Amino acid sequence: MSSRRAAWPLVAVFTAGYLASYLLPTIVGRLSVHLGLTPAQAGLVGSALLLSSASAGFTLAGRVERYGSRTPARAGLLLAAVGYGSAALAGSVPLVVASVVVGGFGSGAATAVAAAGIAAQRDPHRTSSLGLLTVSATAGALYLTIPHLGGGHRLPFAAIALVALLVWPATTRLNGPTAPEESASRVTGRLPHRRSGLVLAGGMLVWSMAQNALWGVSSRIGVVQVGLSEVTVGAVFAAALGAGLLGVMGAGVLGARVGRAVPIGLGTVVIAGSIVVSSSARDLASFATGEILWNTVYPVVLSYLIGLAASLDVRGRWAVLAGSASSVGVACGPLLGSVLSEEAGYPAMGLILGAATLLVAAPVTAVALHTGGRPLVPGSVRRRGGAPAALLAATTGSLSGAVPKLGSPEQAVTELRVRRRRLVRSAIRTAGPDGGPGQSNAYAATSDR
Repeated sequence: MSSRRAAWPLVAVFTAGYLASYLLPTIVGRLSVHLGLTPAQAGLVGSALLLSSASAGFTLAGRVERYGSRTPARAGLLLAAVGYGSAALAGSVPLVVASVVVGGFGSGAATAVAAAGIAAQRDPHRTSSLGLLTVSATAGALYLTIPHLGGGHRLPFAAIALVALLVWPATTRLNGPTAPEESASRVTGRLPHRRSGLVLAGGMLVWSMAQNALWGVSSRIGVVQVGLSEVTVGAVFAAALGAGLLGVMGAGVLGARVGRAVPIGLGTVVIAGSIVVSSSARDLASFATGEILWNTVYPVVLSYLIGLAASLDVRGRWAVLAGSASSVGVACGPLLGSVLSEEAGYPAMGLILGAATLLVAAPVTAVALHTGGRPLVPGSVRRRGGAPAALLAATTGSLSGAVPKLGSPEQAVTELRVRRRRLVRSAIRTAGPDGGPGQSNAYAATSDR
């Protein structure tokens, strides 16, 4: 199966796995209203869902390639359908919590399969942008319809279970390993870019925690602080997610033209400001402005973060691990937002979350600046600490076939270290077809100096 044909099943599975976190505000709000839970207790249920999702990601990290993508994807979708379906049917808090944990594990498994598959694509950023576009559109449609249908806490859970069932047929296209066949036999061993990967995972944890601390209580801000009805709040969320669609499409068009550091750094600063605006809102205009601006930029930055994690390891291990760390932050977000809003109020909560978002922008942007990962320019082969090797080869008289054509699959460069200078000189002198001067050699670009 070509990577181009494999993209749409991954997008479908990604949508089913991410949908629960996108519907978190309405889930937490309805649990509080219809099951008699306090905002902190409802946030804790949301955190249990997302922690279970994160645990599935950590469990499957590095194992999706071994099992193939179809089996874990089907298992995840089945658990999501059963778990969220049971939560929709349950009427007691213990049964709802238990069902939510099962459904959350299924969502995490589906997301892990999608993340590993996205990392194996030729253009991970474009695929992740398409996934965010799809899940935003699905969530936006649900935010427009759910407030008009009632149903208490049952309807959001039933919607997530239904989406998992609808995505099930797409798993028939996930027959083989998610990584390309040519990479499966060569890319083995320990995790590459460990320091950068750990910094990125830690940064995504804090970043996601701040985002979902606000997202988890946004519905309460609109209803309690601003005085809006649930229908109006749902319309604001739908408009915000619609703006997010435009943001994701813009990110897909922009692609790698400005690299990853600028969208991540500048976007995070804008997000921090919109968090403060939304949490301090006192009227519909300011509340809608904060939510729409935030939801426009949030998926853009997230798509670049997912692409950055995917570029660190073609097997998708950092994509899954960083995504799972992000899920831990997402899981802690609703509880953190509920506690901060109850203890300090919504405006003070926004200031705290905005400051945390700004603090994490620096290390994450630094990873984007200093980590090559897979090259941003299709067809280029990046040397460690230097210019793309394809450009180097083009200027040193090497064979034309050694330079990958623009748009060709990116190729790995293996460094051959030669310890003795005499061997290097000898290799340089005899590199040409007849040993003449001026003939270049690949060893010269990779030997120790």
